[in-house]
Amino acid sequence: MYLASGAEATVTLEHGVIIKERVPKRYRLKELDERIRKERTRAEARLMSEARRRGVPTPIIYDIEDFTIEMEYIRGEPLKNIMSPELSESVGELIGRLHSGGIIHGDLTTSNMILHNDRIYMIDFGLAFVDRTIEAQGVDLHVLFQTFESTHNQHEELIEALGNGYRRTFPDADDVLKRVKEIEKRGRYA
Repeated sequence: MYLASGAEATVTLEHGVIIKERVPKRYRLKELDERIRKERTRAEARLMSEARRRGVPTPIIYDIEDFTIEMEYIRGEPLKNIMSPELSESVGELIGRLHSGGIIHGDLTTSNMILHNDRIYMIDFGLAFVDRTIEAQGVDLHVLFQTFESTHNQHEELIEALGNGYRRTFPDADDVLKRVKEIEKRGRYA
């Protein structure tokens, strides 16, 4: 069953397993395209596994082959439909664990978080990378805060709650949160 299609991949559900396949880019040389797609597929799987080791629930990966990842299907409710300050605080803790390990998700939105059995799972690490700089961490959070502002009524409460959870699991949280404010100002006056 077809679930989603993006610029980078298609996602289907077959026999209870999610299959994410990176699609070819016709504008790239075939050899280069295949190398890039294989590298990104391996990197995504590696970073999902590393996030899981750091205490961030992610789908279990069953298999990786060339441009395809087969993984656990998480049956649950996307946070975009049920977001609350309590959930936001828990999300902050999870992001703190990611950032403590140098993992930048790259697409932190409430659509990429699923509540299942009282656990929040992070999905879609397709844009994830490793970077320990405050700038990269700030941009990661800035993307989520923009989602809060555009999608959720109580965005100020959500941001405050997220910061509380983030501070609990990430020692440099205050520096990153300060950087987010600088990034917002840059965007406003650019």
